[in-house]
Amino acid sequence: MSKVEQIEAEITKLPSQEVREVSRWLQEYEAELWDEEMERDAQPGGPLDKLAQQARQEIAAGKTQPLDEFLRHQ
Repeated sequence: MSKVEQIEAEITKLPSQEVREVSRWLQEYEAELWDEEMERDAQPGGPLDKLAQQARQEIAAGKTQPLDEFLRHQ
């Protein structure tokens, strides 16, 4: 049995209030992991940095349009 399966089995034994507490904790923990991943991706040379550079180049080249204009045409 994997660790995840063991944890799942133990959770099924908890009273509903404790299951909600575990769920709340897990959601908060997952959000922290997401924040950390986004911070890493935004570092110089990371995936988001490359996208930002590309966007700046497209803006400078006049290949974009204002967001409100874009939304009006949707």
